[in-house]
Amino acid sequence: MVGGFEVGAVPFNPDGWGPPDATTATTTTTATSTLPLHVPFAPFSRSEKLGRIADWTRNVNNPNATRPNANKTALDSVFDFTADDSFPAAAAAGDDDSTFRLVDGKPPPRPKFGPKWRFNQHRPQLPQRRDEEVEARKREAEKERARRDRLYNLNRSNQNHPRREAAAFKSSVDIQPEWNMLDQIPFSTFSKLSFTVPEPEDLLLCGGLEFYDRSYDRITPKNERRLERFKNRNFFKVTTTDDPVIRRLANEDKATVFATDNILATLMCAPRSVYSWDIVIQRVGNKLFFDKRDGSQLDLLSVHETSHEPLPEAKDDMNSAYALSVEAAYINQNFSQQVLIRDGNKVAFDEPNPFANEGEEVASVAYRYRRWKLDDDMYLVARCEVQSVVEVNKQRSFLTLNALNEFDPKYSGVDWRQKLETQRGAVLATELKNNANKLAKWTAQALVASADLMKLGYVSRVHPRDHYNHVILAVVGYKPRDFASQINLNTSNMWGIVKSIVDLCMKLNEGKYVLVKDPSKPQVRIYEVPADAFENDYVEEPLPEEEQVQPPGEDTENVETNGAANDVEDKQIDAQA
Repeated sequence: MVGGFEVGAVPFNPDGWGPPDATTATTTTTATSTLPLHVPFAPFSRSEKLGRIADWTRNVNNPNATRPNANKTALDSVFDFTADDSFPAAAAAGDDDSTFRLVDGKPPPRPKFGPKWRFNQHRPQLPQRRDEEVEARKREAEKERARRDRLYNLNRSNQNHPRREAAAFKSSVDIQPEWNMLDQIPFSTFSKLSFTVPEPEDLLLCGGLEFYDRSYDRITPKNERRLERFKNRNFFKVTTTDDPVIRRLANEDKATVFATDNILATLMCAPRSVYSWDIVIQRVGNKLFFDKRDGSQLDLLSVHETSHEPLPEAKDDMNSAYALSVEAAYINQNFSQQVLIRDGNKVAFDEPNPFANEGEEVASVAYRYRRWKLDDDMYLVARCEVQSVVEVNKQRSFLTLNALNEFDPKYSGVDWRQKLETQRGAVLATELKNNANKLAKWTAQALVASADLMKLGYVSRVHPRDHYNHVILAVVGYKPRDFASQINLNTSNMWGIVKSIVDLCMKLNEGKYVLVKDPSKPQVRIYEVPADAFENDYVEEPLPEEEQVQPPGEDTENVETNGAANDVEDKQIDAQA
């Protein structure tokens, strides 16, 4: 027989909503209710989570079960929730110690970075399984920890030294005791200079150009091309006073100041330079000639000059600053000839190459002798170079061809083979940080030559330890003026630097001077040197004789710098073999 469940009497409140007053409710409940007596009331609020009304499964350990009131005590314990956190108000009424319960016994997470993290590594750990997987994880963790420490220390050092410390760099030329220092100019004064020059005029065009092969614009890291070697083509890097065309223009009084585009670009981008360089200045009558020494560092291309990551200092290291400069010059020359259509079709100009002998094969290059007006009675003539030509809409456009080279991704932090297709902007930004001076000089040379387009090639080693074999990963074209704006290269400031140095040198007496970039400070110095200085340059050069880029005693009017760069490259390869 199933028993029924009686709800009991529900009291009626004639005075309003809710239960009646306590006295009335107590009387009514006592008289009419069938609910058990002595049931405790557990107070709660609306925001609290309600628990159970009664827990009949609770195991009550009552040692006084034989006592008369044992059943009443057990019944009360069923409704006793003072130890239950479901009713905070009831739990608060009990003893704090008896209701306290620890939620999480694990220690708080330790920060991964900071001074305490590095010194508290030897803390006790739980025993782990010593298998190959665990050991591999430990090795990876050690490598990651070492990398983070290296970056942390590097960032700490860069806060106080925003530029790489250049105290260990050597001067590009030995300062002799008989030289007289006339002036020193800090780079901070160059940033305030500004000068606007009118459009230049072309006095003469020499040489011949081959057409650019547009198929190289479609190269990607997935279909890379091997960089070829062009040892049979001659490249000429002739200084100003050894140029027969400039000598002829000087005799005809076409200008007052004479230079080359490489020398002008070095002056224009001087505030971005870190390595030491020097320019020889000759004042002859009322004319001024800016020259470079035989075997000067201006013939090479700096690598990672403005990077915070230092390069190895050993000269025999393939990743040293000097070895990378020779490698970059070697890559740049070969790249400028490989991206051409070599079918014998050339664009000839007024005169042939002024430095080539009869019948020898020369590189594709055109020399534009251009004149700028600096003052009412002062003109500047410079020899500017372009390496190729392209025909667009039946109009010929001049191109400059240069190559950036990757030698080891761990120095730059960006792997070109992985990032060039998806993050080309990040690769260019990294190169602008590490090679700001080189890229600015290339842009300045394209601007003074009025090139319509400048092509930048991305050339990488086949293997980081092989500095003789390279591949072309990509070729990107830029308009020089747009690229100059992108790298914050101000044309007015460039010409302001040149104009200030020309005005300073025009105040000097007749003689020979040298402008030297300080190896450790952002400034240049002007020295007065004897008239026969630098005639035996390989003796005074701080580099050893066997490391000279140009062999001594060679005729400067027929300097074949491709042989110099390739010979040095061959020597390094043979030495390592």
